[in-house]
Amino acid sequence: MTRAMYQDVFPNELSLWTRRGATLLDVREPQEYAQGHVPGSLNVPLGELLGRLGEIRGPVVTVCASGSRAALAAEVLGYEGFAEVGRLLGGIQGYARHGYPLAGRLAPAEAACS
Repeated sequence: MTRAMYQDVFPNELSLWTRRGATLLDVREPQEYAQGHVPGSLNVPLGELLGRLGEIRGPVVTVCASGSRAALAAEVLGYEGFAEVGRLLGGIQGYARHGYPLAGRLAPAEAACS
């Protein structure tokens, strides 16, 4: 069994990462990102990740709708040499459920699901 190359980050821990200068990397598609995202996050769709690694600075926390694409992105970043990688547990859905504000067009309760 392979050990995960990232750690799960609970919504209430995200601010600890951002205070340390972490990049919040939202790997959803642009239309999903526009519906609501963590303020200050960088949108790099999962399919473009390998071609855009130069835009990303560590530490990194990956974000998606529910956590599965973020887990894959976090694994990729680990294999590509990023030393400190986290995945937002529960994704945007979990973040919004905990009452944290989203930037974008929709209110947190209406955040797009996928």
